[in-house]
Amino acid sequence: MKANDLNAVNTKIRLPATLKWASINLVVSVALIYCFQLLNVDPTARVKYLVYLPFVIFLLLAQSEKKKLQDGYITYGEAFSSGFLYSVFTGVFITIFIYLYITQINPNVVAKFMAISKHELENNRDLPADQVDTTIGMVGSYFSVIVAILVLFSYAGFGAIASLISAAIIREERPPFDFIANDTAASPDVVI
Repeated sequence: MKANDLNAVNTKIRLPATLKWASINLVVSVALIYCFQLLNVDPTARVKYLVYLPFVIFLLLAQSEKKKLQDGYITYGEAFSSGFLYSVFTGVFITIFIYLYITQINPNVVAKFMAISKHELENNRDLPADQVDTTIGMVGSYFSVIVAILVLFSYAGFGAIASLISAAIIREERPPFDFIANDTAASPDVVI
């Protein structure tokens, strides 16, 4: 074996920070969803928005790790793209889980949500009973797809907004005359 081959074997494979923190957020979100289920929390309760708290914390951690990997410097664009990629990966992971949860793991959630929606439509709207039944039937047949799309876009949208804000806070640009030690092209020869 050559020395280069040994270095390749000993090199630690590093999962990008965005994927790592998105995976951790998936685990935390799944745990929260099962806690809500065990505690019999109403699906329409506002406590369900608690899953966004770890989302924001892990977004900041993903951006901070990217900054740390770049010697403590990160531009606004790099911080935003890191946070947005984290948001998209999280959205995809959560969407896949939610779709499987609704269709395979616990399809009773759909029936429970439809019953709550039907009750609200009957009591709060001036709709005839047949129109309520038609609406509930149409939404029920596409419920899992609708929820999956809404989850994906809500995570991406919320993540874009959170990334814009957090990138402004976390950014620390490299001073203009601070050259990278390993970059020979970045160290100019000054001729006077």
